[in-house]
Amino acid sequence: MPVSLQQKVSTSSCLKFPPDWEDDERMSFLFSAFKENREVDTTDWDGKMNFWTPLIVESCRRRGSVCVSLQELNESFRRKGAVPLGLGTVVQTMIRSGKVQKESDFAANVDSGWLSWGVGLLLVRPLKWTLSALLGSGRVPLEESFVVIELVKEKASALLAAYRNSPLAGRSLLSFQEIRSLSSDICPDETTLCLALLQLQREKHVTVSLHEGDKLVKFIQPGQGRVSPVSEVELGIYQLQRSEKLLEERVEALGQEAEKCKEQAKALMKEGKKTQALRYLKGRKRVERKADRLYTQLETVKGILDRIASSQTDRLVMQAYQAGVAALRISLKGVTVERAENLVDQIQELCDTQDEVNQTLAGGALDSSIQQSFSFSHKFTSAELFKSHVCENYTKKSKHSFGKQTNAKAKLAQITLLWYLFFCEEIVNCVKSSK
Repeated sequence: MPVSLQQKVSTSSCLKFPPDWEDDERMSFLFSAFKENREVDTTDWDGKMNFWTPLIVESCRRRGSVCVSLQELNESFRRKGAVPLGLGTVVQTMIRSGKVQKESDFAANVDSGWLSWGVGLLLVRPLKWTLSALLGSGRVPLEESFVVIELVKEKASALLAAYRNSPLAGRSLLSFQEIRSLSSDICPDETTLCLALLQLQREKHVTVSLHEGDKLVKFIQPGQGRVSPVSEVELGIYQLQRSEKLLEERVEALGQEAEKCKEQAKALMKEGKKTQALRYLKGRKRVERKADRLYTQLETVKGILDRIASSQTDRLVMQAYQAGVAALRISLKGVTVERAENLVDQIQELCDTQDEVNQTLAGGALDSSIQQSFSFSHKFTSAELFKSHVCENYTKKSKHSFGKQTNAKAKLAQITLLWYLFFCEEIVNCVKSSK
């Protein structure tokens, strides 16, 4: 048995089996082969299927893998020297229901970038399986690897969450090695990581590419419906970030080398070997000059990255300003300075009218009008004539006062006239009652 398979079997031995596992009679039934088809005995068929299907998924989950083969299942579920005879049928049923998929088929709909760096990792369709399918055998090859869809989705979600909660979340483009380090607690091996990334790519949450031999992964960013292709700008920023990291490592190494030269020079001086000590001191100065040049380059790269970050922040601010202006424009649609001034004028006119009404209702203005009406009553032959006289005079006054104003103010004058006519009506009624 291969070492890798032994490790997988030993890991799955920690699986907690259901209580039926200790029942010899029950397990004898579950280890027996399936009937030719389900219609022969549905109870027999469903009982075995409902037992083995969740157990297969749980065994893969326990060992942190998303793939399984029939050979691994036979070894994982070996009991008292016997292996289950119906696991091939279980796997075939899981394939038809979409719970598992051949690893080769799972990776079949990916771009050339994945295929190029998945050589030796993601399998191609085995010839043995193709021949058996053509011959109608229907048997599952022992070494065929199957992806458990439920588990690969769990790994993909965990990987995306780990990225979003990590310091790397500020960068959309990461190297494969960075992803490998990030997922060390999630994906136990590179195969599991690649399958999780393939699932994320199916969900449009990542895209992968090769750039100058580097395997790059781009994650979806907040606010995006799907991940966008890698742009030239993002590649340029990635190269700058990579240069920054390399320069930092080189500067640190040169600093350690300079310190080492200094310590060696001190030791040689104590031994009285001044010539050799001087040689180390010169070497130290040479290393320090080189470190200074690299540090200057490092500061230049950092400055460029800072300006890029600032420009991205400015772009976000500008987008916020633009959104605010658009919202304000919509809210002020149809509002003009002239309409606002007219509205203020109308409010002022109404306030003045209200003041006049309040004064009139106070009694002074009304009493004065009634007394004046009686003092001049001899000029009118009837109360109706008095009413007409007042209306005619006030109409002339209103035309003189409001003729040059806007329509809104003319309407206000009409309202005021109606109020005045109301008082005239009251005066007329008083005159009639006096007669």
